[in-house]
Amino acid sequence: MTSSIISLLAQLACDDDSREILHSSYSLTSTLASIIHCHNATPGEPLVLQCLQVLQKLTYNTRIFQSTNYIHELIAFLMTNIQSHNDDIIMPCLGLMANLCRDNHSVQSHIKSLDNVKPFYRTLINFLAHNSLTVVVFTLSILASLTLNEKVGEKTFQLVFNIIVNGDGTLTRKYSVDLLVDLLRNPKITDHLSRYQHFSACVSQVLGLLQSKDPDSAAKVLELLLAMCSVSELRSLLCEVVFKPTAPKLRAAGRRQAAGLEGGRKTETGLALVQWLSLPVVGAESCSLQTLQLLNELLEEAVGVDSVSECVLSFVEMLLPVLLGLLRGLEAAQGDAHLRKQCHRITHVTSLLLNILHMPDSTRCLVSRQVSAQLCLTQVESLLSCCHSNSPLNCHPPGSDNDLSQVCADALLKTLELMNKLRQQVKDMETSFYRMLQDQRIVTPLSLALTSHHRERVQTGLSLLFEATPLPDFPSLVLGESMAANNAYRQRESELSVKRVAVQEVPPSSILDSSCGSSRSVHCLADKIQNGLELQEQVKDSHVSDIIDVYEQKLSAFASKESRLQDLLEAKALALSQADRLIAQYRFQRAQAEAEACKLGCLLKEAERRREDLQSELSGQVLEVERCKADMEELLQHNARLQKDSEEHQSLKGAYNALLNRFNESERLLKELQAAHISLTKQSDTLRKNQEALTLQHEKMASVLEEREQEIRSLRADLQQKNSDITGLRGELRAEEEKLKEKDHEQRDLEETVDVLRKELNKTEQARKDASIKASSLEMQKSVLETKLKQREDELSKHSSMIAMIHSLSSGKQKNDVNLSL
Repeated sequence: MTSSIISLLAQLACDDDSREILHSSYSLTSTLASIIHCHNATPGEPLVLQCLQVLQKLTYNTRIFQSTNYIHELIAFLMTNIQSHNDDIIMPCLGLMANLCRDNHSVQSHIKSLDNVKPFYRTLINFLAHNSLTVVVFTLSILASLTLNEKVGEKTFQLVFNIIVNGDGTLTRKYSVDLLVDLLRNPKITDHLSRYQHFSACVSQVLGLLQSKDPDSAAKVLELLLAMCSVSELRSLLCEVVFKPTAPKLRAAGRRQAAGLEGGRKTETGLALVQWLSLPVVGAESCSLQTLQLLNELLEEAVGVDSVSECVLSFVEMLLPVLLGLLRGLEAAQGDAHLRKQCHRITHVTSLLLNILHMPDSTRCLVSRQVSAQLCLTQVESLLSCCHSNSPLNCHPPGSDNDLSQVCADALLKTLELMNKLRQQVKDMETSFYRMLQDQRIVTPLSLALTSHHRERVQTGLSLLFEATPLPDFPSLVLGESMAANNAYRQRESELSVKRVAVQEVPPSSILDSSCGSSRSVHCLADKIQNGLELQEQVKDSHVSDIIDVYEQKLSAFASKESRLQDLLEAKALALSQADRLIAQYRFQRAQAEAEACKLGCLLKEAERRREDLQSELSGQVLEVERCKADMEELLQHNARLQKDSEEHQSLKGAYNALLNRFNESERLLKELQAAHISLTKQSDTLRKNQEALTLQHEKMASVLEEREQEIRSLRADLQQKNSDITGLRGELRAEEEKLKEKDHEQRDLEETVDVLRKELNKTEQARKDASIKASSLEMQKSVLETKLKQREDELSKHSSMIAMIHSLSSGKQKNDVNLSL
């Protein structure tokens, strides 16, 4: 059953509000720590692992006091098991230890004072070489918390960027971001990081994670960027990284932004921010609000410089339609939680628009063209309705930062401040602004702002009060009463603050017993406490007084709320009397207005008569204007002619300059050609000498060539004689064959002469073979002579080409024709 209960608590701890209630109201942390202490001997038991996992969820981003029950035993258990060799329990122990040490000086001092802290440090340093990035980031977080101001913690941030980008999952990335946020609180590390040469590249890689669709990863990345914006040196560098790479493409994207953003359009950082900004408030509200805060910081930094860059103006041009789309459609019917998120978003959007109004005139004109008075008026009416429909009995103390009335009041005052900035530029904005300032419902948000402990809220309230005080119907008396009621309530809250702190330190057993009875009515519980029938059976006598203090505190809280309701009723009665006085004043003003209307009627008739007189004067002025227009047209025509002459003069001047340049260029070319002519003359003389030598060589070659031709003619004659002999032999061969055929026909009749004829035939065959051998030898001689003839012809062609080249080189000067034929 215990395991099932812890599994259920693990599911409840996934929600932030439920986790806060489990930690603060039910002291579940000490209860789970006691269970772990009871099973200290068997750390590998599934129940212990369940408790560690639930504690890791409960203690994330939560400060645990050293006075909490069983916290020292829990720390000793964690340190012991971190140094063990059980891999299943090491990771949850490291994660829980990282949560306990983060931003908690009491826990850090306790760990440093232990005797076994040095072996613990050595174990953590060994974990830095672990295969799991989750274990590495847990270890870095613990080391940074324990040794942030020592040498061990000054260089850990160099590993964190890679872990954020290449982490195993959302858990690793979440703890990596928390570690880097903790490191940014150290002035030494922020100074070193601002001078880190690869900072822009690392931040660009981290910004690339915004292109994913995981809201948890995007939320942690935005948290890291907001932490960097809190450091002035890093904020300027971050502004350059976010805006500059996307500058060339933002204007085109801004012109398409009115039609909506598509998921896969561009991957630039600016577009990724706008995509998270335009998501619905349900589901990814933290990403949307964090994006608005980040853009607020970055644009505030961009506006703070002397001149706003073009890339920032392009981004603002793309961002404006999205911001105005977020101001439309306040839905109050979906519950207080949804309304609170929407009001937070409206506050950030209006703050962003106010920052944009500090930019150059072109951007301010763009804002004034897109923001309408009707949009602001509708927004203010919706927020006023939400402020007055909110019940004073809510889960948050009135006037606190999370109170719905306070959240709506912040959004309302920011919207009114925006209207005040635009009342001179936007049509009907001034009338709407002053009408809203005279509304009776403005008292509640204005009183909350003026009595707030936030400087920005007080300044905004004072600026609006300065504009509203001269107005005749401004309810200043009701505002004073409301401020007095708020101050009285704050005084009661301060008196009860000590008891509220005591309630948080009640032991877990009494809190669990009181939570069992919280579902019953207050009167029934008071009777049970007085009678002591049931509570004395369940708890010790020492705990009864603690339970009585709890319920006394609750009763006092209800009494304070009742007194506040009474103050509100008195304020409402005073507002009603004020309304009656205003009605009487309105009737009197109406009578005065009717009298003034009669006077205005008389003045109107007089004005009509004067208008007729002015109309006649106007007609004369119109004629004069027409004459002036005719003169102006003549002057314009004359000016056009002069302009045309000036253009012709400029063109002629340009042509003269071009011709002058051409003349100078021609003169330079002439000098170069003269120098080239001299060099060519020298080359011509050299070539003439070479030609004479080649002519002598040519004559020698010609004589040799004639001798070779005579030899070729004799060889050709011999070849023809051999051919004729071959043809004669072939004829004889044919005759012999014919005779052989005749003898074959006569063979049957001349068998007795066969032997004689065979001998003759053998002789004939031998002669034929000899003739064939002679013919083949003559053919070979012919082929050899033909190859020699071709070689001679090739040599002759080479000599002819050389003679032609010599002739072409010497033809420019001698102008003589040379016969190149052989």
